[in-house]
Amino acid sequence: MTEKETATLSFRGESYELGVLPASLGPDVIDIRRLYADADAFTYDPGFTATASTKSAITYIDGDKGVLLYRGYPIDQLAEQGDFLETCYLLLHGELPTHQQRRAFDKKIIYHTMLHEQMYKFYNGFRRDAHPMAVMVAVVGALSAFYHDSTDINDENQREIATMRLISKMPTIAAMAYKYSIGQPFIYPRNDLSFAGNFLNMCFAVPTEEFKPNPILTRAMDRIFTLHADHEQNASTSTVRLAGSSGANPFACIAAGIASLWGPAHGGANEAALSMLEEIGGPENIPEYIARAKDKNDSFRLMGFGHRVYKNFDPRAKIMQKTAHEVLAELGVKDDPVLETAKQLEQVALSDPYFIERKLYPNIDFYSGITLRALGFPPSMFTVLFAVARTVGWIAQWKEMMNDPKQKIGRPRQLYTGPTERDYVPEGNR
Repeated sequence: MTEKETATLSFRGESYELGVLPASLGPDVIDIRRLYADADAFTYDPGFTATASTKSAITYIDGDKGVLLYRGYPIDQLAEQGDFLETCYLLLHGELPTHQQRRAFDKKIIYHTMLHEQMYKFYNGFRRDAHPMAVMVAVVGALSAFYHDSTDINDENQREIATMRLISKMPTIAAMAYKYSIGQPFIYPRNDLSFAGNFLNMCFAVPTEEFKPNPILTRAMDRIFTLHADHEQNASTSTVRLAGSSGANPFACIAAGIASLWGPAHGGANEAALSMLEEIGGPENIPEYIARAKDKNDSFRLMGFGHRVYKNFDPRAKIMQKTAHEVLAELGVKDDPVLETAKQLEQVALSDPYFIERKLYPNIDFYSGITLRALGFPPSMFTVLFAVARTVGWIAQWKEMMNDPKQKIGRPRQLYTGPTERDYVPEGNR
């Protein structure tokens, strides 16, 4: 029998034995749960970048090797050989579905895409120029006011109903936010279309014409959803778990995740990449901006290149690169300086020694930004589409937490650096 591994911490002349929790992949984790009780000390880790807040069997990332696995399956295999709803089933249940399981799951999702009719009136309370993410946060949070029969987190059946509702209704909510922002009538969902095809229909169809989803564009949309479905314990996922740890209903938890995703350092990266391309203006300006990016004294940074987690390459970017090129070829986009700038900037980054040595390859945000623009979405919708995809990951993480008998309410500690205790001074004596 192998002896249980431990770590020893020396602190203020005392030694403390800390347990080590083994991982199936990646680094093992030192268990510090008893540290405060035994040593009267906390650990300091801003951003929790070196702290495991939970155990999870859903998603694995190896940033150094460029690996992303959903339940053990490489992301490129799922995106190229499977589709989004199959990926949803996998994330939720841990295994790929059989044919019968797949048919039953797809039907549950596709036949529950309509919203409560009163919710259509809810949109009228927003200004027309409201950001779609602001609308989405509010509407998703309001779902708990319309679907009272799926807010009891202690009822497994209600948790399952809430799961199906969130995945199925999120595209409808997002499409309505888009239609409202451009002043067009809402388009009801269609049960005869695929998940991605239905979403494109709700976004781009108009009552006066029949809409036929292009299979290449539909496949691209499906891949974008699959590639963004989950990404381990990132800011928004951690937000969903933290909100859920308090016992909040699932709709409130997902609304909290959407709010976190809204931040430009998280879900807004593809929008930032497109804004950068628009700032560059045209291919003729690329040399100037490349020079600025290399200048340490210049504040300009190329957005959409490199990744905080992936130190080598982003495994999702390879699939997204292929998808972007397929979409641009299918649409035959010409005379668009932004997309032409993107294509030429990509070639520079893939060939310039400066970028190669620093591993500043185009990431998923670079390719998804230009793909979504080509599909016809404005930058304000980019993060909304991210939220549609990530909803299943958030729910899978939330459900995993709810089924964990050891889960506790989140309560991070702090290193207090404020004043020591002092007495109150009456106003006249200050």
